[in-house]
Amino acid sequence: MDQADRHHSSRDSPRPSSPVTQRVLESRLTLNETSESTSDSSVILRNIMVPTGCHSPRLGRLYDAVMAFYLPLADGRFESTELTRGPWDAGAQHAGPPAALLGRAVEAMARPDMRVTRLTFDIARPVPIAPLTVTTEAVREGRSVAVLRAAIEPYMRCTAVLIRTVEDEVPRVGTAAVARPEDAEDKPFFPVPYEIGYHTAMEVRFAAGSFLEHGPATAWMRMRVPLVEGERPSPLSRVLAAADSGNGVSNVLDFDRYLFVNADLTVHLLRYPVGEWVCLDAATSIDSSGIGLADTALYDERGRIGRGAQSLFVARR
Repeated sequence: MDQADRHHSSRDSPRPSSPVTQRVLESRLTLNETSESTSDSSVILRNIMVPTGCHSPRLGRLYDAVMAFYLPLADGRFESTELTRGPWDAGAQHAGPPAALLGRAVEAMARPDMRVTRLTFDIARPVPIAPLTVTTEAVREGRSVAVLRAAIEPYMRCTAVLIRTVEDEVPRVGTAAVARPEDAEDKPFFPVPYEIGYHTAMEVRFAAGSFLEHGPATAWMRMRVPLVEGERPSPLSRVLAAADSGNGVSNVLDFDRYLFVNADLTVHLLRYPVGEWVCLDAATSIDSSGIGLADTALYDERGRIGRGAQSLFVARR
């Protein structure tokens, strides 16, 4: 989550909405006057629950509208909305949404009989809240294993491993689920200087720990908005939108005194999640040399689905 902290000195006033974001917001507000409630999670309507501690009329109007992390343009291009904003820099994205956008591109290339089992994201620099172009290429395409790449240059690159699947080929051996999301509780996000961003686009419930406590944490997360406007998020998108938050929910140092930047994110998946919720059971360790590791077990309501890991650069502010 902290890839934007490379430019932490810009934690001042938020950047104004882009013209595209503002036009879409205004049009959605007009259209929503006649909208009916729906259970379809690909749209966000009037009955959305506003996050804990957020009581802004502007935020309420945003959640009355149909919005998403990204608006599709053309030819692999997307307009980034303010909902992608990370907690440290008003002009930079949290790494979760762009990671999910690259995962979406990998899925679009994949053969129907293959499943993504590992994604490694190299985060070269903060991803700006601006129009982005996603590119893809096939590195290796075998009968049982494929390697694909996707990138948002020059900011983030993803290498994905996919493995061929056959239903009921072998016995299932799994791990029991952790506490269910309905047994977890809403807890406040740590203070940020703006109202709208990733922290308001994701719902978070803690079964253990919190953003304001140091140490390991168990947090259930789900997307309040679609990844791309007009599309229902895929199970892979749901995992990737959340997985980069492992070091944030399990922080072990004072945010005001230390920065911890994840240079990468690797996600291994045994299977895709079932349902909207993804659980992060996370712990962060830091060596005195300034290198850290966030280690996150990933679950859905049925049990273990995989693991995430982040290499951290840690330093005094």
